Amino acid sequence: MAESYRVSGMRCGGCARAVTEAIVAAAPNATVEVDLATATVTVTEASAAQVAAAVDAAGFGFDGPVAA
Repeated sequence: MAESYRVSGMRCGGCARAVTEAIVAAAPNATVEVDLATATVTVTEASAAQVAAAVDAAGFGFDGPVAA
């Protein structure tokens, strides 16, 4: 099931790529979609803890899940 999270600090395609690569490195089976306009990532096959750690390691802010 896909989960969406807010990530602060993403402003460009390079940021989106860095976040995506960090999440996939932490959870190799993950699929990641980044929406720069809403500063969100939608991820499958990765826990919130994995996403948070990967986003932090990439130098961005993990602001938690997007309210449904």
